[in-house]
Amino acid sequence: MPLHPPFGLRRPAYGGDYNPEQWPESTWQEDVRLMREAQVNLVSVGIFSWAQIEPEPGVYAFDRLDRILGLLHDNGIAADLATPTVAPPAWFYRAHPDALPVTREGVRHAFGSRGAICHSNSAYRRAAARITTELAQRYAGHPALALWHVHNEYGAPVAACYCDGCAAHFRRWLAARHGSVEAVNDAWGTAFWGQHYTGLEQIDPPRLTPGVCNPAQQLDYRRFADATMRENFCAERDILHRVAPGIPVTTNFMTALSQCDTVDYWAWGREVDIVANDHYLITDGRRTHVNLAMTADLTRSVAHGAPWLLLEHSTSAVNWQPRNPAKRPGEMARNSLAHIARGSQGALFFQWRQSRQGAEKFHSAMLPQAGTDSRVWREVVRLGADIAALTPVLDTSTVADVAVVWDWQSWWAQALEGRPSVDHDARERADSFYEALYDRHLTVHFAPPEADLSAYPLVVVPALYLMNRAAADNLRRYVENGGTLVVSYFSGIVDEHDTVHEGPYPGALRDVLGLTVEEFSPLPEGARVRLSGPDGTELSADVWTESLVPRGAETVWHYTDGPVCGGPAVTRHRLGTGTAWYVSTRLATPALDPILRAACQEAGLDLRDDLPRDVEVVHRSGKDSTWVFVINHSEEPVDVTLPGPGTDLLSNDRTGSRPTVPAGGVRIVRLDD
Repeated sequence: MPLHPPFGLRRPAYGGDYNPEQWPESTWQEDVRLMREAQVNLVSVGIFSWAQIEPEPGVYAFDRLDRILGLLHDNGIAADLATPTVAPPAWFYRAHPDALPVTREGVRHAFGSRGAICHSNSAYRRAAARITTELAQRYAGHPALALWHVHNEYGAPVAACYCDGCAAHFRRWLAARHGSVEAVNDAWGTAFWGQHYTGLEQIDPPRLTPGVCNPAQQLDYRRFADATMRENFCAERDILHRVAPGIPVTTNFMTALSQCDTVDYWAWGREVDIVANDHYLITDGRRTHVNLAMTADLTRSVAHGAPWLLLEHSTSAVNWQPRNPAKRPGEMARNSLAHIARGSQGALFFQWRQSRQGAEKFHSAMLPQAGTDSRVWREVVRLGADIAALTPVLDTSTVADVAVVWDWQSWWAQALEGRPSVDHDARERADSFYEALYDRHLTVHFAPPEADLSAYPLVVVPALYLMNRAAADNLRRYVENGGTLVVSYFSGIVDEHDTVHEGPYPGALRDVLGLTVEEFSPLPEGARVRLSGPDGTELSADVWTESLVPRGAETVWHYTDGPVCGGPAVTRHRLGTGTAWYVSTRLATPALDPILRAACQEAGLDLRDDLPRDVEVVHRSGKDSTWVFVINHSEEPVDVTLPGPGTDLLSNDRTGSRPTVPAGGVRIVRLDD
């Protein structure tokens, strides 16, 4: 549907999850007073309220929600109203225990958490449709309603169920996808290990087996589980569209590769009216602001460059990691503005008021346990004013420099058993290549393998093990027409059924790369190899090497030790008017830089060697204006060269073409026309 973000609001969205059912009604007036102080204009409500709204089957109690929505509207605060279908009530599970999911090992989960749902269960589907219909009929015309929010974080904590009901549903899905049992046998390669089926009724989910379960069957089951969740989303969405037309419908994604690996967001992005995302910093020793930038770029890409919304992040610490450090002063604002730089139309948090009970009582909130006399609250109020000032930015779009090809289904396939090395990790390759591009100060657009790539002078393929013929032809056309392509090892190996492409590795990519791989040669744990390249440049790598045979490609770096000593390590192949680079080993982010630098030069990209490592510069452009977000994650002030002078939106100060950005600071500059 046509969408004019932010969803009827007059300024960027700011707020968070509001869970007033956790609190006595006497606190609600204080909540909305403080929301006004912080310039909150949008809150998500009702996500976990099914048991309150429908306390027993078919009996509805809307009076509390009526008062909440009325209070919000009276105070100028819009609602992102959720269907509460992520958490069915205890009475539902008492009546339908088979709606609880079963693990691959045959263990049925119990009630007492969230998201414990068998998405194939017909009783759950009927109950979800009923509560969604009742909500839509009651609130379709409510003046507080700005956005519908279906369910919550699909795929977490359970995506796949292995019960008998899912088995029957899986067989129907296989019939629709493949057409016949013969086609399933062919796609799954069931001649191997005598797994041949003579009827679809013989097929079960890939439950626990004594040895490696058929990888193609496992891959199809992940597709099935994802598609089944999406069916349920679409069913609720269609009810909302029919009963409450004109109100956009979304659900909160978790596009970060560090947070969710069960959902194909390319498919989901086509089903929502606006893409919304949750993101939390993962404190695993990595540079958290790089993961944030990557996630925001990925979310914008799932939205096909359209406006999207950061629906959840944290003001400070989360509660669910082994160690949960608080954010430093200014970090919350820096995180929020970085998401907006990369396309979000606002910033919302989990949650408004910090809980006193339950599993997330130590998760930070906009209104912390410490109350309003706290650093977090003062930063929340200050950020509300800053985000309100960003209203002119809403009519602009983030400008991307390069493309990265990514595919969730390929990631699933790479993670299955029986691969050449347990140390190879598709997510690690995506993270490392993204970080190397980030350190070159390039803004990334992610693309599915068959997408049009012609707008990007440089395309990077960090981990595309699974590649169909259409994707391979797409990359070939891109290079032939003048593009610069960089491909990492173990890409192009199998088709969509996890069947190795006929002929030598790298299968679908050997012609565009101008080489063949005679053999993979993974390294022992902890082993390293050295590479030598132009002007004696030396690099160090680990995990993976390959025995390459150039067939038109030139060797740029070669191995100087290890199992393929003297052989090509990094190659370059001219094809048509473009160039394809191949990296046959695992290089850490710093070691990737000389290769990406050479590819960037070949692609005609600005190298931005003048910018420090932890300073990001992102452009948002519109019909009448260009904005530059400069975000300094370092502990030192930096001078940054801009295309010209302008005005800092946050301070309203005039800036020259080389403003100073303080340590940990942000400048948002509207360039002069």
